[in-house]
Amino acid sequence: MSKVIPELRQVAVTRYVTPLREGGSLPAIAEADDGFLYVLKFRGAGQGVKSLVAELIGGEIARLLGLRVPEIVFALLDAAFGRSEPDEEIQDLLKASVGLNLGLHYLQGSISFDPVVNRVDALTASRIVWLDCLLMNVDRTARNTNMLVWNKELWLIDHGAALYFHHSWDGWEAAARRPFVQVKDHVLLPFASRLEEVDAAFRVLLTPEVIERVVALVPEEWLTDDGWGEAPAEIRRVYTEFLITRVQHSAVFINEALHAREATV
Repeated sequence: MSKVIPELRQVAVTRYVTPLREGGSLPAIAEADDGFLYVLKFRGAGQGVKSLVAELIGGEIARLLGLRVPEIVFALLDAAFGRSEPDEEIQDLLKASVGLNLGLHYLQGSISFDPVVNRVDALTASRIVWLDCLLMNVDRTARNTNMLVWNKELWLIDHGAALYFHHSWDGWEAAARRPFVQVKDHVLLPFASRLEEVDAAFRVLLTPEVIERVVALVPEEWLTDDGWGEAPAEIRRVYTEFLITRVQHSAVFINEALHAREATV
């Protein structure tokens, strides 16, 4: 698995196609100037840029670990975009999202992963469970798997609910060492029988230098939005140290996952 971290492409949004009314974030399918369709995540949505930061960091770490994630791009939204949008809620969202947003390549024809219908091998399940324990991703449950099957392959989407420690910076050092108790609800936990093997491999891949380079992908523009309370350099440092600490103390969340798995199988 390569440790090379590519620069993310930037596209300009040219056409708002249709909203995806999921929860309060109102993502949308949009077309960009490269001719491709993207699932657009807006900085002006309920969780703001912190959701985009989690999406970017979580998705690129997943990719580095060899998991399939749609290409992530920076999506530039012009101030004039959406003025003709008749839906007032969507128009307000577009106005609040001028500037850099985040897009994921739209996997046209994909279907939602169903654990009853779609099978997943133990190694893949263990890798995904490990990732979500690291990121504290609460959003990979049977009710909402946030996985797609496309061209007969499993793809991960929507990491915006991960890294939820950033909604309250106080005590992030302690949060970095906590087990991920919500792993008991993970849709793939019953199949994740190779967690210790995956832990050994992923700890080697996710070095401090690799984590620092992933966090460096976050645009400065997102880190100067209102609501952070810290300078951009300090925000980057906290994300970096949080993830480094979690990798170093991965035994804590692995043991929690093993105990939770024993109760389900």
